[in-house]
Amino acid sequence: MERFTISLDENLAKAFDELIQERGYANRSEAVRDILRNHLQVSAEKRDVRGACVANLSYVYNHHERELSERLARIQHEHHELTISTMHAHLDHDQCIETVMLKGSVKRVREFADEIIAERGVRHGVLNLVTVELTAPHTHDGSTHRHLKPHH
Repeated sequence: MERFTISLDENLAKAFDELIQERGYANRSEAVRDILRNHLQVSAEKRDVRGACVANLSYVYNHHERELSERLARIQHEHHELTISTMHAHLDHDQCIETVMLKGSVKRVREFADEIIAERGVRHGVLNLVTVELTAPHTHDGSTHRHLKPHH
């Protein structure tokens, strides 16, 4: 086992100790190991662009930002084959939230999300992505299609 030391300011250490207690860790080392494993797994998943996925992209933006609504609509139209559904809600007089349900290749969905989130004026962009297997095509009711089976 390798040891290392980290320094935390008082507020961060207190918040960390509260998290440890809430989650039932025996000590800080167990909590840090768990957090590191989780972060490394998420990081590896973000780098993996193979396969198919379903995803939810949510972001907040100021609709008064110059031409932002038009830029976002243009990007969505340029990637219309990825979009299942879009929901738009007004948070206040200035801020809107949009949630876009997506399906397609992991690579293309991540590129789309990165492009939207990088637009000047977009805030709080988050992509929640679930990798899926495409089932073999099958037919019923005269329609041939595939199902998306989430990985376990």
